[in-house]
Amino acid sequence: MALLQLTEEQIRTWTRAQKDAWWYQHVYRGNLPQLTVRSGLTGFVLGGLLAATALYIGGRTGISVGVGLTSVILSFALFRSMHAAGFAHDLTILENNCTQSIATAAGYMITPLTSSLASYMLVTGRIIPWWHILLWMVVVAVLGVLVAFPMKRRFINEDQLPFPEGRASGVVLDALYSGAAGVGMFRARLLGVTALCAGLYTFVTSDGWMRLLQFKVLRLDRWAGLQSSWSLHDRLDTYYYNAAARLGLWIPRILGTDIRSLGLRLTLDSAMLGVGGLMGIRVASSCLLGAFVNFVILAPIMIQRGDIVARATAGGAAIAISRAEIVNQWALWWGVAMMVVGSFVSLLGRPEIFTSVWRSLRGGKQGRAPRAADDPMRRIELPLVVSYVGVPVFSIIGAWVTHVFFGVPWLLAFISLPLIFVLSIICTNSMALTSWTPTGTLAKITQFTMGAIDRTNPASNLIPAAMTAEVSANAANLLSDIKPGYMLGAKPRQQAIGHVIGIFSGALVCVPLFFLLFLPPGADGARSTATIVSEQFAMPAALQWKGVAELIAHGISGLPRSAVVAMLVAVVTAAAIEITGIVTRGRFPLSAVSIGLGVVLPPEYTLAMWAGAMMFWMMGRRYPTPGTRGHDVWNEGSESIMAGLISGSALVGIGNAIINVIFF
Repeated sequence: MALLQLTEEQIRTWTRAQKDAWWYQHVYRGNLPQLTVRSGLTGFVLGGLLAATALYIGGRTGISVGVGLTSVILSFALFRSMHAAGFAHDLTILENNCTQSIATAAGYMITPLTSSLASYMLVTGRIIPWWHILLWMVVVAVLGVLVAFPMKRRFINEDQLPFPEGRASGVVLDALYSGAAGVGMFRARLLGVTALCAGLYTFVTSDGWMRLLQFKVLRLDRWAGLQSSWSLHDRLDTYYYNAAARLGLWIPRILGTDIRSLGLRLTLDSAMLGVGGLMGIRVASSCLLGAFVNFVILAPIMIQRGDIVARATAGGAAIAISRAEIVNQWALWWGVAMMVVGSFVSLLGRPEIFTSVWRSLRGGKQGRAPRAADDPMRRIELPLVVSYVGVPVFSIIGAWVTHVFFGVPWLLAFISLPLIFVLSIICTNSMALTSWTPTGTLAKITQFTMGAIDRTNPASNLIPAAMTAEVSANAANLLSDIKPGYMLGAKPRQQAIGHVIGIFSGALVCVPLFFLLFLPPGADGARSTATIVSEQFAMPAALQWKGVAELIAHGISGLPRSAVVAMLVAVVTAAAIEITGIVTRGRFPLSAVSIGLGVVLPPEYTLAMWAGAMMFWMMGRRYPTPGTRGHDVWNEGSESIMAGLISGSALVGIGNAIINVIFF
């Protein structure tokens, strides 16, 4: 059915009391089941699985993969199939919405693990105890929930702001439960088949799974005499290089440097194809351009000049030039400059975000707020007293854990709190209008501010900035989750509880997984921060945070002159690209932030992501006619295919990493 909503004139002229009364009478679904045991458990389990895939992809690409619509389709298909088989009743539309809220909240929890907290470990060389990470993440995320709810009544109830991503989930849910169930099942089948194919491909290209199958299950080492396991290579050029070693074939070089040392490999990675599709052709092409400029043009020149060199560790072991060394020794600085400047200019190019903040801070519109006696929402909204008491309490707890766990001085921990709240309002406005949360950009404001006060302690800028990012992201994302519930007539109080359940789901799954994937024990059983960034996990978001922290601490005096020049050129170029994009209203085909991301990502990943983006772009253009099979698959079902590529590959890849740690 058509979703009921107020007209523009009603939004402009009615008081909040009138809007609340209208919503309560026409939209609210009363006691329709919402946060039930089964919706809570389904959201908890789905949230954990999807958060694990998001952590895997975030570690490889630095990109946060949304899980909202994926969780909607999966939970719908799961219970619709169980209902058809006679095992369970179908989920109600509000139960599905609650499941989605829990799952998406879990997915948001991975961000600090692939950015700020990982950066802190890289800068300090100190591994944070798992329970410190868990407690800090939960405290900060709950603070974001408490900050969000006073804003909910303004942004959603009164201003009726769009929250496009949340609205999309509401529209999909309404369609699934109002006659388009066949569409939902079709998308679920697309997701399932794609995930199965991607998982199977990843399985046969994974060393851990193949060793487990061949040596532990089939015991081929005993009766067939195998000394090593066999698997396909996802790096397709490996077959050529193996033949070249035997036959003396040509090895491509650029200015005398083997292209393998530059990271220029040809890899078929199904997860990266899906990520590229989600990126879109503009962002993926910008990433590819950044990788080309850095690894094909600049890096060979800097190696020839001696600005990038093979170096020795403290123990005297030689470290050859590699993609990671190119990034750490030289390229990181101009890549970070592109991302930071591009982000700030892009944010300033959205003046509506700041003007809406000003309108919100000026107070209510016409009319009075409803009194408790005649407020129909008082029984279903989260009571404001929870936020009024909870925000100060959790702020103090957050400052305490920041001081005790990370050594941030008490004064700086408390100074950062007002800045966190102001930036949360900006972030929420941005999410409400654009579905874009500039958390990384806003966190840099805190990072530079705290760094100006205390340059000697990296925790003083990294951890308060991490709090800024997490509080503002959770506040904005919670309101985006509540938007579809508001459209469908759900109880806001139960959605808030669901969001907190998702916080625990994501934290409990992702913290142990972080140690398994990024901090595996060595041969002696010890863990080292040196394993956080690897060939498999580039950790570009963490490298960006690390670069800013090191610039704050040491300045640019210790950098090669060529790196400083490259940074200055990057600053000017990034500003020019983003200003051009603003002037052309988004029609300019490049993104400065994405170019910078391409600098720190492995170029084989950027090529695979570009191939995925190009594939979905071309297939979408090939089948433009609604109602045709091709359009249903490549336009309406494209997001399901992308989610299948990512989830199938990521889950099998996570299993491969765990098998290598446990068995080998």
